[in-house]
Amino acid sequence: MAATRRLAAILAADVAGYSRLMAADEERTHERLKAHLQELVDPKIKEHRGRIVKNTGDGFLAEFASVVDAVRCAVEIQRGMAEREPEMSEERRIRFRIGVNLGDVIVEDHDIFGDGVNVAARLEALAEPGAICISGTVRDHIGDRLPYPCEDLGEQQVKNIARPVRVYRVRDRAPSTEEPSVFSTQPLPFPDKPSIAVLPFANMSGDPEQEFIADGIAEDIITALCRYPSLFAIARNSCFTYKGRAVDVKQVGRELGVRYVLEGSLRKSGSRIRVTAQLVEAETGRHVWAERYDRELAEVFAVQDEITEAVTTTVTPVIADAEQHRALRRPPGRLDAWGAYQRGLWHLSKATAEDNALAEKFFQRAIDLDPIFTGGYTGLAAALDRAGNIFRTRDLADAQSAEEALARRAVALDGGDAEARARLAIALSVRGDRQGARAEAERALTISPNLAEAHGALGVVLTFGGHPREGLTALKRCIQLDPRSPFLVLRLRQVAFALYFCREYAASAEAARQAIRSYPDRGPYAVFAAALGQMGCPAEAKQALERLPPGVLDAFVRGGALMVRPEDHAHLIEGLRKAGFPVE
Repeated sequence: MAATRRLAAILAADVAGYSRLMAADEERTHERLKAHLQELVDPKIKEHRGRIVKNTGDGFLAEFASVVDAVRCAVEIQRGMAEREPEMSEERRIRFRIGVNLGDVIVEDHDIFGDGVNVAARLEALAEPGAICISGTVRDHIGDRLPYPCEDLGEQQVKNIARPVRVYRVRDRAPSTEEPSVFSTQPLPFPDKPSIAVLPFANMSGDPEQEFIADGIAEDIITALCRYPSLFAIARNSCFTYKGRAVDVKQVGRELGVRYVLEGSLRKSGSRIRVTAQLVEAETGRHVWAERYDRELAEVFAVQDEITEAVTTTVTPVIADAEQHRALRRPPGRLDAWGAYQRGLWHLSKATAEDNALAEKFFQRAIDLDPIFTGGYTGLAAALDRAGNIFRTRDLADAQSAEEALARRAVALDGGDAEARARLAIALSVRGDRQGARAEAERALTISPNLAEAHGALGVVLTFGGHPREGLTALKRCIQLDPRSPFLVLRLRQVAFALYFCREYAASAEAARQAIRSYPDRGPYAVFAAALGQMGCPAEAKQALERLPPGVLDAFVRGGALMVRPEDHAHLIEGLRKAGFPVE
C-alpha cells in the first residue's frame, strides 16, 4: 500500500534551554510549559487552521495547509510568549525557537515524516530564543502577503540534509535605519580593545541531553569574559545566531567585528565528557591556542563551572600576549592609544629598570592620545609603583602619590574597570587606608571575579591589615590565575610575609627561598632572615641579611618599606633581632 503524501507547511518549535530549566525546577517548568501550550499555542494553531501533529516533550510539531497561515501563527505565538511570565528573570523565562518549512511529507495517523519535517526541525535549531527562521521556499511563497521583514541569513549546511538550505529570519517589525544588522555585508569596525566572540559549542556526542551542557559552557564563558575589563566580548544572543551552522571564522570576524573567535565541541563517552576549545585569530584564520578537557560527569554543573574557569583564565592572557605582539609589529609613530598601552605592557613585563622607564613613556603616550582611556592611567600607575618599590629609580613617596592620583583618575573615568579599582586598592593600602583599600579590592572582584590583580590587591590588604590567613588564600589564588607573571617575585614575597604573620616560619622561609632562587637580585631577604631567626638558624639568617643593601634594611626596620600594623612590625623586628641584626 502506497504511503499517503501531501504538501504541507510544517512548524517545528522547542523550548530554548529546556534541559537547563528542567534541571533547575523540573515540576514547575513542566507545569509552566503545559499552561503555555493550553492557553496560547493550541488556540493560535486552531485559529490559523493548523493542527498539532505531536508534542515532543520540550516542544511541538504542527502542520498547516497554508504557508501564510503557518508564518502568521508563528509570529503571533512569539508575540504572545513575549508578554507571558513578566515576573520571571530573562534566564528563567520559557522561550520558543520556531522553524517553518514547506515540503512534501509522509502522513501517518499521529505523525508526519520526510525531508520537509527534518528541514523545519533544523531551522528551529538555528533560531534564537523568541525568534523564527523560515526556509527560502517559505519566503518565496509568502512573497509580500505578510508585513514581516525577513533577513537573509544565507545558505546554511544543516545536519543530515545533503543540500544547503537558504534561511531567513522573520522579524516582527522593520529594523530601524540606525540599527545595523549583524548579518550586514559590511564589516563592523573593531572596538578599542581586543574583541572576542564565543560560538556555541558543538554537541558531538549524539546525545540530545548533552546539548544543554554544551550551550551552558559557551554561555558561561561569554559571561565570564564579559567581566574582564581588557576584553570586548560579544553578547550571547549574537553569538548563538551561528548555532548549528557551518561557519567560517573569518566571516564571523567580519560580521561581528571581532579579532578573535573561540569555538569548541563536547563529546560524551560513558560517564566522561571531553570538551575541546580553540582560539582563532579571525582575520588570518590562525589558531592561537587549543586545549582539551576530560572530566567525569558526576556533578554536571560543577564540571561546567570548572571548564568555564579553565578556559577563561587561560584564554585571557593568550589574547593579551597576541595583542602585545600585534602592537610590536607596528611602527611607534603609527600607534594608537590601545597600541601604545600594549607596547607599555610589553616593556613592563620585561621587569628591568630600563624597560620600566620605556613602559612609563608608552603609557603616558596612551594618555596623551586618548585622555579618557583608563588603560593608560592604570599602566602608568603600575610602572610608577615598580619604579619606586622595586627598581628605586624614583623617590618612593613621590611615586606612591602619583600612583594614587592616576588610579583615582582611572576609576573616575570608568567605575566598572576592575583593573583600575585593583590598582587604587594597592595605592590606598600603601598610605595606610586599609578600609578603603579592601573596599576597592572587593569591588574589583565583584566586577571581575577571575582578575588576578584584584586577588593580589586583596591579598596585600588582608596580609598587612591583620588578616594574614585570608590574605594568603587571596595571594595563592592570584598566583594560580597568573602563574607566569613577570612580577611573581612580589607575590612570593607577599606569601612569605603572610606565612610569617601566621607564625608558620618554615613555610615562610621556603616561600622566600623559592623567590630567591628565581629572582636573586630582588628576593625577599628581610622576611627570609626574620623567619630563619624565629626558627633558630642564625648562620643562614646572617647570610640572608648580608644580601640586602643597608639602606633597604634600615627602611625595613623603620617601617618605611611596608605599611604594616605596629604589632606586625614588632613581630618582624623580633625575628630580625633573633637573626642577629642589631635592632635598638
